[in-house]
Amino acid sequence: MRSRFAAYVHGDLDHIENTHAKEVRDSFNRSAAESTAKSVEWVNLEIRSTADGGENDDTGTVEFAARFKKDGELQVHHERSSFRREEGRWVYVDGQMNPKGEPLRVEKVGRNEPCPCGSGKKYKKCCGA
Repeated sequence: MRSRFAAYVHGDLDHIENTHAKEVRDSFNRSAAESTAKSVEWVNLEIRSTADGGENDDTGTVEFAARFKKDGELQVHHERSSFRREEGRWVYVDGQMNPKGEPLRVEKVGRNEPCPCGSGKKYKKCCGA
């Protein structure tokens, strides 16, 4: 992922194209990528999470946020990308824009139940006060 970001920063579209998986390489729109590369100023890359993609893995995912300026306005490209190892090299398979995380689950604590903080007091006499 970092090499692909650096390639966008430096306008190395050959690297971008060559790091696409075989099945998506034909759909790479080089002229659109060139236009984007010329019209933005890349600011930074934040890797938010990774799954698999280690030395012994054949697949992996990376969730990232790439910040850039376009027409002086700071914007963010947020994606969860899937990668696969082909002939010893990692290649981009696909990505999901603006991925949503797992929904938060909130458990309601009754007033007379033990406080979840572990104090041993009733919730209403502790954190629920």
